[in-house]
Amino acid sequence: MERIERAIGAVLGSAVGDALGAPFEFGPPGARAARFPDGPGELCGGGGWDPGEATDDTQMAVLVGESLLEREGLDPADIFDRFRRWAAAEPKDLGLQTEQVLTSGEPWHRAAEAHFRMTGHAAGNGSLMRASTSAVYFAPDGQAATTAAARRIAALTHGDPAAQEGTAVLHELVRVALDGDDPLTAVPDALALVHPAERDRWATVLAADWHPDRATEANGAVWPCLGSALWALRTTGSLPQALAAAVDLGGDTDTVAAVTGTLAGAVYGAEALPRRWTAALHVPLPGYGDRVLRAPELIALARALATR
Repeated sequence: MERIERAIGAVLGSAVGDALGAPFEFGPPGARAARFPDGPGELCGGGGWDPGEATDDTQMAVLVGESLLEREGLDPADIFDRFRRWAAAEPKDLGLQTEQVLTSGEPWHRAAEAHFRMTGHAAGNGSLMRASTSAVYFAPDGQAATTAAARRIAALTHGDPAAQEGTAVLHELVRVALDGDDPLTAVPDALALVHPAERDRWATVLAADWHPDRATEANGAVWPCLGSALWALRTTGSLPQALAAAVDLGGDTDTVAAVTGTLAGAVYGAEALPRRWTAALHVPLPGYGDRVLRAPELIALARALATR
């Protein structure tokens, strides 16, 4: 499989996972399987979402990707400005922590840090959910560059180092997958890159024998979110199965499936996604006119990110 196919798989897989999980968000485990007992099912509507409609997870990933391309590299202030413009347009879904940071009035380089200092709680999974585009963009630059970029982009909205380190791990595992190697076997090397103060907790949820039932936080937190994505990849044999397993965990289904799609999409490639899913997929972009991105636009974005 060509590298470009894997890169498209990461971006498109994340968006499809997002749309697949959205109708089941905050629901109980197994809700998707109960509705579709014979397989991964459809991109159905529900919970305020139209069939195939992606959420803030994919919207923010698009904003990151377009900034990287238009600015020809990482411009944190530009990404933050795009986030604020989007948030001001009142998207259907916007995580509480991210909303507080983006609407605080603080400048881009202080907003997340100030929020973390005030609340002490900033380890949500919102920095993981939008990482597909940046992971693809920075992968060719190597391990050090992709993990450094991951931390800087995560820190725009998540002041807790745990979120920054988790996003760095995801970037690195996607880099490995895009090279055609097995990200599951690369976990120990990725953990070695994590700051020592955060490493033990990450090692627990990324261990080969970890199961989401052992999570000590809801999967809206960064640790079980990434751990669940790895578990879904490890315990299934296809991209649709991995996404379905992620959704059936319940809880923050759209984000867990989006992160699973980022990683599993880089492993299996875009052709592993059912056509009925990609045909229904659409990504409204509040704050940017009437823009709605569909699969062809996301494929073009992924291709541009991977070949810049």
